[in-house]
Amino acid sequence: MITIGMKKFVCSSAKIMLHIIMLVAIVLNCKNGSADPHIPKPEKKKYNVLFIAVDDLNTDVSSYGHPLVKTPNFDRLAKRSIQFNRAYCQFPLCNPSRASLMTGLNPDVIKVYDLAKFFRKTIPDVVTLPQLFKNNGYYSARVGKIYHYGVPNDIGTNGMDDSLSWVQRVNPIGRDKTEENKITNLLPNRGLGSTLAYLAADGTDEEQTDGKVATEAIKLMQQNKDKPFFLAVGFFRPHSPYVAPKKYFEMYPLEKITLPNEPADDLKDIPDAAFFTKPPNWGLDEAKRKEAIRAYYAAITFMDAQVGRVLDALDNLKLGDNTIIVLWSDHGYNLGQHGQWMKQSLFENSARVPFMISVPQGMKGKTSGRTVELVDIYPTLAELCNLPVSKTLSGRSLVPLLKNPDAVWSKPALTQVQRQKLMGRSIRTERWRYTEWDSAGKAGIELYDEQNDPGEITNLYNNEAYEKVRTDLAKKLHDLTIKTVIEPPSKSKTED
Repeated sequence: MITIGMKKFVCSSAKIMLHIIMLVAIVLNCKNGSADPHIPKPEKKKYNVLFIAVDDLNTDVSSYGHPLVKTPNFDRLAKRSIQFNRAYCQFPLCNPSRASLMTGLNPDVIKVYDLAKFFRKTIPDVVTLPQLFKNNGYYSARVGKIYHYGVPNDIGTNGMDDSLSWVQRVNPIGRDKTEENKITNLLPNRGLGSTLAYLAADGTDEEQTDGKVATEAIKLMQQNKDKPFFLAVGFFRPHSPYVAPKKYFEMYPLEKITLPNEPADDLKDIPDAAFFTKPPNWGLDEAKRKEAIRAYYAAITFMDAQVGRVLDALDNLKLGDNTIIVLWSDHGYNLGQHGQWMKQSLFENSARVPFMISVPQGMKGKTSGRTVELVDIYPTLAELCNLPVSKTLSGRSLVPLLKNPDAVWSKPALTQVQRQKLMGRSIRTERWRYTEWDSAGKAGIELYDEQNDPGEITNLYNNEAYEKVRTDLAKKLHDLTIKTVIEPPSKSKTED
């Protein structure tokens, strides 16, 4: 006989079992992707991009092994990144290099070889890297120098910026600009942007233009942290004039500054076309050269501190787990090697750049020795963020190297520079640098074994023991040049 109490127990148990069965069914349906179609699935959160550009910076930083220069914030970024130890610009001059990187196209495609030509004069309809992000729903903003600026003249203006690339632009200006009368110019006949000049400044970091760049970048991150962003942060230092607060100069006593090794016969086997600085060292004595190097190092450490402020803000805003960070310099910088200063040469110090990429949940604290180029940044970020790109890009995505820094990689780096109407082109593999001046090397050829001669002291071109090496590299250079020297898209009807 079933009592009333037993009936209640059976009914209660049945209801519990029914609820359990329904719950299991819901879980299974979710796992199998057959949940209620009327309930929208949550969208995958887009990566942000923090795009940090540095002006005229070579690899004299501590993460690249420099024994003296202090860059603790480059070090901390390297620990969360893949650092590319053989990264090269396409053209060691601000405007051609930046225009190439931002369009993803080699200088021979965009026909930009100097500081005056705006890339949209030849390729008016190109979609730039930040424009690609803007077109795909990102907040795209710039603070400071990303496209070419005349430094220091254009500080505080848009310079040669591209308005189509951005939703917002900010142009800070600091006391370094208003105190130019205090600057020491070691070469008074040269303008401040193309000379060796410095100022150990009074005041705080935040009063300098780069300090203001960091401050404004932090504000934009705070204001836009809840939307996907492409934030380009462009620092002006260590571009000449080398201006930084006094405390950074005090980190580098002159007695600790060393000059590069210059053998007496160093220049005899180098073609004349290879030289930008004439006469060697512009005739400066050793004491003045050390002053310039000290000031350059001080400007680097000052800039590094501003990078640190931006990284701190990113992490304090809890954005680090969803933000790709890219740090790059537009080209390298000579500090007296072969008597050369600044850029506009095809030696290693001028062509090689510091370059790191940090991907959330990606590999961290590793280095890659593969030869890569700044023009590779565009396709890399597009692939990481799943954005469509043109098939005509000059670069190659670095995603395989971000997954495995030692992955098989056969692509060399191509760098070029112009001397009036004469063009020099240089190919860099993991071991060799081969350079031709003018068509087929009519104005000179250089070959350096970077593994055994990293200072590029001995030009091996006329050494018959390296005939096969130079023949192979010449073919690679010519093949690569043919691929890049193509006509750009036709001009729009509305172009002047």
